[in-house]
Amino acid sequence: MSRYVLTVDLRDDPAAIAAYREYHRRVWPEVVDSLRRAGVSTMAIHLHGRRLVMILELVDGLDVRSVFAAHVRSHPRVQEWERLMRSLQDRPPDAPDGEWWAVMEPIFRL
Repeated sequence: MSRYVLTVDLRDDPAAIAAYREYHRRVWPEVVDSLRRAGVSTMAIHLHGRRLVMILELVDGLDVRSVFAAHVRSHPRVQEWERLMRSLQDRPPDAPDGEWWAVMEPIFRL
């Protein structure tokens, strides 16, 4: 398994944060199915204030960027979900062009 940790902020708006929480209580089945088919073995999203941290484990040999590209292309409902989630988020200022969630650099593991 390959592990990735990514981060993004939610908009500085209590309603956006509440909406994000609510959507993730009932993630659309098409989104869950697409993530699994794209190669995501495990995914967890944690929230602190408005900062989100996503921890992913991917099937060996897969790259996080190609997995998410395949995921987004997989179904119109997934594309709708991604647009909706982005409307609630602020792209990190240091994220590479064309990317939304910023991949965090691992510096220590016990």
